[in-house]
Amino acid sequence: MLASPGHILGMVLHTGSETRMAMNTSSPRQKVGVLDLEVNWLTKVLFAMMVFFAMGIVAADSFRGDWYFKFFRIILLMCAIIPISMRINLDFAKLFYKYKIESDDEIKGTIARNSTIPEELGRLQYLLTDKTGTLTKNDMKFKKISMEFA
Repeated sequence: MLASPGHILGMVLHTGSETRMAMNTSSPRQKVGVLDLEVNWLTKVLFAMMVFFAMGIVAADSFRGDWYFKFFRIILLMCAIIPISMRINLDFAKLFYKYKIESDDEIKGTIARNSTIPEELGRLQYLLTDKTGTLTKNDMKFKKISMEFA
């Protein structure tokens, strides 16, 4: 900003990566629902338990013979521990809920752009909004604020 009405002549030599355009070129982060994160974590824990038990059974047999074939055979026998059908049922339920939200007569014109909306609504603790109507989701991190309007 010039203090007096005058002219200035300048030349930009290097802007670097601190420009608005360069800072906005990062790839968008993946949005994953909390339920999906919990199911993924549970699947990893169950897989680790399955490998641990299979290794324990092979160790109880003193690693005799072709123990690695026995290890994989036990892994295949215990693969029912990981509930893949639960993941499929959850995905179909998300599609059904999305359809029900979009076809609800009380909220016409609603488009569910995210399939995790029903599960995230179930975890909602507080709903804050500003005067423009922008909704903000808050969990139990904040104390409950009770406000009375006149």
